[in-house]
Amino acid sequence: MKTIDELIAGGVDGKRVFVRADLNVPLDGEHITDDGRIRAAVPTIRKLAENGARVVVASHLGRPKGEPDARFSLAPVARRLGELLGKDVTFASDTVGESARDAVAASVDGDVTLLENLRFNPGETSKDDAERAAFAGELAQLADLYVGDGFGAVHRKHASVYDLPARLPHAAGGLIATEVGVLKKLTEDVARPYAVVLGGAKVSDKLGVIEHLLHKADRILIGGGMAYTFLKAQGHEVGGSLLQEDQIPAVQGYLEQAEKLGVEFVLPVDVLVADSFPDLKTKAPTEPAAVPVSAIPAGLMGLDIGPETCALYASKLADAATVFWNGPMGVFEHPDYAEGTRAVAQGLLDSGSFNVVGGGDSAAAVRLLGFDENAFGHISTGGGASLEYLEGKTLPGLAALED
Repeated sequence: MKTIDELIAGGVDGKRVFVRADLNVPLDGEHITDDGRIRAAVPTIRKLAENGARVVVASHLGRPKGEPDARFSLAPVARRLGELLGKDVTFASDTVGESARDAVAASVDGDVTLLENLRFNPGETSKDDAERAAFAGELAQLADLYVGDGFGAVHRKHASVYDLPARLPHAAGGLIATEVGVLKKLTEDVARPYAVVLGGAKVSDKLGVIEHLLHKADRILIGGGMAYTFLKAQGHEVGGSLLQEDQIPAVQGYLEQAEKLGVEFVLPVDVLVADSFPDLKTKAPTEPAAVPVSAIPAGLMGLDIGPETCALYASKLADAATVFWNGPMGVFEHPDYAEGTRAVAQGLLDSGSFNVVGGGDSAAAVRLLGFDENAFGHISTGGGASLEYLEGKTLPGLAALED
């Protein structure tokens, strides 16, 4: 896989360089609530521009239906990207139309142009190879070289990720190179003890990575909404908590397999409960109550791990040499249910381990809760791509960058 430094060494001065970034940031109207992915994309874009490239940046945002949708416009991203680069970023109001062609044609060495949301064109995500290839062909006309740097999208067989690199000389950007290097440390010659912390809403989203990591990790800690399916599998009643009944047999199988393999599976011993999901903009009407997992009331739902579990999880992370964390422990966006996620983040730091924070929600939690991002070993922008890499899957966007 060619690196961006090798691409630059070959000469990018005056060349149009297409950078497939991951600028899929959360928006509240036109307000960006977490710019982490934009900041992660800046080093590659800046390096190319400083070396005289005419940089054409492209990304998706959200899940539009293959046509323009103002709710998912990248216009706010263009403004923020310009602020971070310290220079104007030209924004094209389409992907391969007149605006994009004119903006790229008018650019000079060192300029940066951002195209509108790639998913406004149905060819980007099409399952039809011909339709996808046709869109990739139009994108290729805007550039001379290609740099893949959107790690959060490399698990998708999309036109700008998979088909476009085949049409242009290509290289991996700095972000992708860093992500792959970090993930190799979680899969090859891992420093032990190796602890994995998994949270988030649905256990079904994590089945593949659990199955794969059962053969690599020394202990697995479970939190978030997915924990209640595990607790139900152990025979606990979970009240109105999030539950995936259809996944209970799979979960029971993992618990049995972990025991056979000698992998320590750690589940919550207490949780914070309430009678309804909280309004994230106001304080909860009643103080959160901590109850043992063996006594969750029928009418209440679990919204965070409890204080005893926080202490337990901190102790299980204390001696770890390697930690991978994906998914919050509760509704961290609300201050009454953020302590579980805070405890895990602090546990990573206190352990002195090589630690990786993976997934958009976990990364957002680190920032929202006021932690210094630089204190962690690595904060991944990958999300689903990171999980699929850890599952051992071939990622189309990485395969496309191989020479």
